[in-house]
Amino acid sequence: MTVEITSHEELRELLGTPSARAANKDRARLHERDRQWLAAAPFCLMATAGADGSCDVSPKGDPAGFALVLDDTTIALPERPGNKRADGYRNILDNPHVGLLFLIPGRTDTLRINGRARLVRDAPWFDDMVVKGHRPVLAVVVEIEQIFYHCAKAFLRSALWQPETWQPDALPTRARLIKEVEGPPESLEDLERHYGPEYAKKIYI
Repeated sequence: MTVEITSHEELRELLGTPSARAANKDRARLHERDRQWLAAAPFCLMATAGADGSCDVSPKGDPAGFALVLDDTTIALPERPGNKRADGYRNILDNPHVGLLFLIPGRTDTLRINGRARLVRDAPWFDDMVVKGHRPVLAVVVEIEQIFYHCAKAFLRSALWQPETWQPDALPTRARLIKEVEGPPESLEDLERHYGPEYAKKIYI
């Protein structure tokens, strides 16, 4: 029998009460250590929700320090050429609330930032986001409302950073997955060629 949780009271009864340190650790301004974390992080996940409540999580990555600190309560994330779906960006236009999770490879803790976002198509500080001669397509400016460090338990349980647990060959290649799951008109050979060694040379154009 499936037993659902349907109220905040049930949830709290099941999970218990957070410690004072866990409950009160969030802040609204960047600490110098937060700035150092952002300077070292090459990757984050951006969560958004549309006006109808539908959700999206999108990976964002660039050389370490890609999240530009504009001031103590504002950061900006560059957008590079992609698949043009813009799911998260369309959500932001309807609902500005975003959640960000910044990772540093090898670290089992993460930096979480929640706030309100807006899309900017150009600004003087775009020059500070140039990578390999390319300015960002646009930038997501996030006004920070909540920031805190998240504990290591999920990474320890998953052994995410332990190479001996990695299984990159557990599934077929990216090209074969696309061919089998999405059924595009391109041949498998053409897809393998597209996602082959040359693919990494085109990620900024």
